[in-house]
Amino acid sequence: MKLSPLQVARYQYSPKLPGMLRNGIAEISVRNGGATQSVADQEKIAALFPNTYGKNEIIFEKGVNTSEARKLTVGVILSGGQAPGGHNVISGLYDSLKAINPENVLIGFKGGPSGLLENDFVVFDDEYINAYRNTGGFDIIGSGRTKLETQEQFAVVVENCKNHGVNALVIIGGDDSNTNAAVLAEYCAAHNTGIQVIGCPKTIDGDLKNEDIECSFGFDTATKTYSEIIGNIERDANSAKKYWHFVKVMGRSASHVALECALETQPNICLIGEEVAAKKMSLAQVADQIADSVAARAAKGWNFGVAIIPEGIVEFVPEFSVLIAEINELLAGAKADAFNALPSWNEKYEFIKAGLTAGSFGVFDILPQNIQQQLFLERDPHGNVQVSLIESEKLFSALVKDNLAARKAAGTYKGKFSALHHFLGYEGRCAFPSNFDADYCYSLGYNAAMLIQYGYTGYLSKVSNLQAPAEEWVAGGMPITKMMNIERRHGADKPVIRKALVELEGAPFKFFCENRAEWAVETCFTYPGAIQYYGPSEVCDITTRTLALEKA
Repeated sequence: MKLSPLQVARYQYSPKLPGMLRNGIAEISVRNGGATQSVADQEKIAALFPNTYGKNEIIFEKGVNTSEARKLTVGVILSGGQAPGGHNVISGLYDSLKAINPENVLIGFKGGPSGLLENDFVVFDDEYINAYRNTGGFDIIGSGRTKLETQEQFAVVVENCKNHGVNALVIIGGDDSNTNAAVLAEYCAAHNTGIQVIGCPKTIDGDLKNEDIECSFGFDTATKTYSEIIGNIERDANSAKKYWHFVKVMGRSASHVALECALETQPNICLIGEEVAAKKMSLAQVADQIADSVAARAAKGWNFGVAIIPEGIVEFVPEFSVLIAEINELLAGAKADAFNALPSWNEKYEFIKAGLTAGSFGVFDILPQNIQQQLFLERDPHGNVQVSLIESEKLFSALVKDNLAARKAAGTYKGKFSALHHFLGYEGRCAFPSNFDADYCYSLGYNAAMLIQYGYTGYLSKVSNLQAPAEEWVAGGMPITKMMNIERRHGADKPVIRKALVELEGAPFKFFCENRAEWAVETCFTYPGAIQYYGPSEVCDITTRTLALEKA
């Protein structure tokens, strides 16, 4: 394989570790924090996880290592969508295991959870690991979205692990993957398998986050990548002066990515789904908000601008979220097969009409047919509408166009409106990780090995104080059950990690609110440019604007 100059240079980068992990394995001790409980539904979660619920949070600090010396064989998987830095989690895990005992073994199961079920694996060595250090992507072993949920699956996983002498599994994934990790940890503990399970917080969406997990890995790199592109689009808009760009950004069921990109680039409009939900805004009201900016700028002679649209915005519009919830129930279980078997859209339309309430059908019926059909495309692994397949950027630009036409007819708008559309998603998932993500991910992996060495299971690898230099980062672990609640999935109640939404009382959103009125009317674009790897620390090692504002 021919390597680019950047690849060659990044292979040589030495990730920074938290200070307490630099002292040598023999000098790492444990300080216990308080006992934990789930964020909600405590009795139900405790009943489902009797062996792993309520454990203490822990912090690693300098001291005497009191863990039992043992030879470890550890399995690792990458689960779910890609995120920059996954390779460094594995690199950090590998290096830490070898520092504990050079005879320790790390096995990578290929293709995500399916590799565990099919016993498809590779045994890592120095040469294999070194080829992937500080690089983007998950191609070191691949990923997958197979769910580990059934007793039969768990039994197969345990059997395959025992055949390799595996002492522990590290599951690198997002909220769903780490939910599966918690359930697997409980199964292993209940059956006295001797297999520990540790999770690592991955997702570019930024929604695997709480007071303990300050940032999921990949978020920094992805938002920097998107912000570079949005900045480029802003500059083009300011040059051509004739287009409104509607930019949908990945982020799924939270608006963290959109907000961070807005803080980095200062567009004219950025929709925040959580605000839309809180204010109970209708589709028409959201369109009116955007149209206000278009009209105000047109009055200045500026028939151009940029609007950032979160991927899952439609879920936050109350009338739309009710519709989606009803559709999810309408197609729960075997009913989806009956719907898909219908030969024509007209027959499917009548099926939908009969299954929805009058209010939801009224919302459904005013949508363009292409949007209607997008609501019934292939379901996600939970049986729910895939909001990412809904072209919300085109939906809102069409609504804005109609709004402006009405204003023009009323004589209140005299500008020109021409819309272009973009979806920024996969462009950010496998980018070369920023220095922050390279360091953070390596630390998460290194830390995971210490959790294993100390015998913890059902824990998430945790590195905090991330707004400070890496030397001051704090490493430790928290029980995954602390993040869980009960949600409706596939028409049934399931224990899942609660997604973290944008906090409307948080500093990042408040900063956005303080400035957006000016951004909406004036041209305040900022151009972050490409991710920087070499140069002053304030350029190369900075984390997100979101985290900086949260910790200010």
